[in-house]
Amino acid sequence: MNPSLKLALVLLISLEVSFTQKLGINLILIMIGLSLVLKTRPSGLTLVRLIAIPAIPAATLAITIGAFSPGHDWFFAAVLASRIYVYVCLGSAVTLATTPLELARSLEQNCHLSAKFAYGTLAAINLVPRIISAVKTIRAAGQMRGLTLSFWSPQLYFKAILSALTWSDQVAQAMESHGFVDDQARTTAHQIRITARDWVILVVSLALVQGGLIALP
Repeated sequence: MNPSLKLALVLLISLEVSFTQKLGINLILIMIGLSLVLKTRPSGLTLVRLIAIPAIPAATLAITIGAFSPGHDWFFAAVLASRIYVYVCLGSAVTLATTPLELARSLEQNCHLSAKFAYGTLAAINLVPRIISAVKTIRAAGQMRGLTLSFWSPQLYFKAILSALTWSDQVAQAMESHGFVDDQARTTAHQIRITARDWVILVVSLALVQGGLIALP
């Protein structure tokens, strides 16, 4: 499926789920999302994180609504908890099946998003490992001077921001040296098209979700 339509489908479904109180459709969407995630063959650690990390806010929200709200509505608590897993499972299905480069190309070509914004965001995502390495280097350099930079230390983030500003200039110069001009027409080495099959999947999926919201409790 086209990356842009895939993202739009997940956003529309998430928006609809946010304004409904249907536990049945939430559970079905969770199972569909998990099946799509398993289709990408993720690692065991990824699956554990996918299930365990959302369990903390889901359990907190469910206990707060079910045990401490005036109505003690456990059904509504289950709806809210399952809603978190809907967001996580569907979002993970998109991110695991679509690379950032494919999404950036699709947003630029199919949604006419500014190329500067699309590829600037892509560059920022690709710099994340370098930022993590820089933070470790800054903390190690501080320890060599007898200065402990904790996770919440303002000095740590100030130094990291200075490094990021330097990288942003380097990225901008690299893009210009490769002939990148935002306001000019661009050719595409890898063209991403929206096919009739993509539109059918989008419309049918939204129709099925609407039917589930009406028919299921």
